[in-house]
Amino acid sequence: MPKKSHVNGALAVKVSARGAGRLRDGHVWVYRSDVLAADEVAAGALVKVVDERGAFLGTAFYSSTSQIAIRIISKEAVEDLARLLCERIRASLAYRERVVTDSNAYRLIFSEADFLPGLIGDRYNDLLSFQVLTQAMDAEPVRATFVSELKDTLSPAAIVERVEPKIRQLEQLPARGSALVMGEKSSTIFSMNGVQFHYEALEGQKTGAFLDQRENYAAAAQYARGEALDVFCYQGGFALHLAQCSKVTGVDSSRPALEVAERNAGLNGREIEWIEANAFDLLRDYSDEGRKFDTIILDPPAFARNKRNVATALRAYKELNLRALRMLRSGGILVTCSCSYHVSPSDFLETVLAAAHDSHRNLRLLENRAQAKDHPMLLTVPETAYLKCLILNVTY
Repeated sequence: MPKKSHVNGALAVKVSARGAGRLRDGHVWVYRSDVLAADEVAAGALVKVVDERGAFLGTAFYSSTSQIAIRIISKEAVEDLARLLCERIRASLAYRERVVTDSNAYRLIFSEADFLPGLIGDRYNDLLSFQVLTQAMDAEPVRATFVSELKDTLSPAAIVERVEPKIRQLEQLPARGSALVMGEKSSTIFSMNGVQFHYEALEGQKTGAFLDQRENYAAAAQYARGEALDVFCYQGGFALHLAQCSKVTGVDSSRPALEVAERNAGLNGREIEWIEANAFDLLRDYSDEGRKFDTIILDPPAFARNKRNVATALRAYKELNLRALRMLRSGGILVTCSCSYHVSPSDFLETVLAAAHDSHRNLRLLENRAQAKDHPMLLTVPETAYLKCLILNVTY
């Protein structure tokens, strides 16, 4: 049975040499296998982290259930957590003021990348949405602090909490549903890159939209032309940005998502063909029929939720890209994405190259992109970098 450790009278968690080395290298996580002593630490507690010799490594949130047992919130001792949280939120908002343009919808808080581990926050025009991922961020005093700070700083019409039941189960948190926590308004219209979208705060995937693709939407619009096919279109993010194309078709398996996409098209005065179908089946049928397009966009969901799924995910990515490349006219544009963190950028690129080889197509790389800057990537925490987006020109 590990023994508890104290630093200056405060409860501390002792970590192994491997865990300590990870923190000294700049990461902010320690896995449970590297925790040597934490037997009396309460779920979600603020703790001091020490190495095997008792040397102080930082202040962290502790999870009693997650494999990520330690999430560092400061390299210094924290005497006033509420004050620190408010300072971090204000810094996050100031960063967005510098990097976000031509949009009133963007990520406000990106967990570890904003030094607020376990908290996600988004803005959709006059509505704010947040999601908690850890025991610590779910504690009532912490929740009250960040909700109050967001309310006072941004003066939204409403704030909604989006809940992912599986995350709450893994953290052994009490079940709760998505709900308004401030105000009464639950819908609005937001804009990205001059394109308007409906937003329902209590519906849809993630926190309601895929804000991480915002800059990629604009980049794709610079190159798209002719007849375009947007596969896994969800509520029309890419498709609605392709105003210069002669015809745009959006494909998704979700009827509710396509219904919102149709409403979004109406907002922007666009005529887009929406098809409810399984993407793999449709691409296979179109390819076999000899259908041709000038622009194809592939933006599938994460195929690799963990390392065990990587091989299967790569086969799926290859199949999608192979079919798309066979359907593109010479000189056409392929925008292909992966939001699977466990699929590395190099593996994704190699998979697309393998698809090009098998389809006897040559590719020019126009842009090698990632997530929008409001989803910052912390270099010492590679898990904050997950989105890959290749814009390719198909040659002879």
